[in-house]
Amino acid sequence: MKVTVSILKSNLDKTETIKRVEQTDADYIHVDVMDGQFIPHHSLSIYEVNNLFAKSKKALDIHLMVDDVEGHIKAFKHLHVNSFIFHVETKQNIEALIDYVHSLKIKVGLAINPETPTDSLLPYLDKVDSILVMGVTPGEGGQKLIKTTVDKAFVLKGLRTKFNYNYKIGIDGGVNLETRPLLEDFDYLISGSYVCMSDNYQDKIDSLR
Repeated sequence: MKVTVSILKSNLDKTETIKRVEQTDADYIHVDVMDGQFIPHHSLSIYEVNNLFAKSKKALDIHLMVDDVEGHIKAFKHLHVNSFIFHVETKQNIEALIDYVHSLKIKVGLAINPETPTDSLLPYLDKVDSILVMGVTPGEGGQKLIKTTVDKAFVLKGLRTKFNYNYKIGIDGGVNLETRPLLEDFDYLISGSYVCMSDNYQDKIDSLR
């Protein structure tokens, strides 16, 4: 089970949080970017992301909760990016965005909000590298897992097997030791406050694996 750490909610400043994550064996750092328009929350700006992660040792999964997906991809493509993740709910051309990210030799993932049916993903499942199931309403760290979202992993695994697709399935939100037994159908977990509000990041990551 891969574990990616989100720095959205921490009891330390962003620079120190990133430093501590980089001292662990977490697979990636999950970077939440919100513009206050796509969802009514705002997080790291383009300037802040470029400043914080200019010399990142760990590869980044950059989660774009923004209206201008393409513009943000262009702004971050020079960073140490493992994948760009944007939402199936975007109003931009999803296939064009997928093709653009792949042209950069970077992986691409589609995120899906709790209330959005998995059917909305069907046109893209043969084109993406990952599907990120939002286990909470996007925007704030520390929320409790919406347990019905876990069912999406079962559906997505079935489609992957039936059609021989290659995407990985992850979940973001409410991931902690209490919810971990519910998450066996996922390939990777994104955990934020459970790790970053603790005194020992590595112990928390080990407990999720």
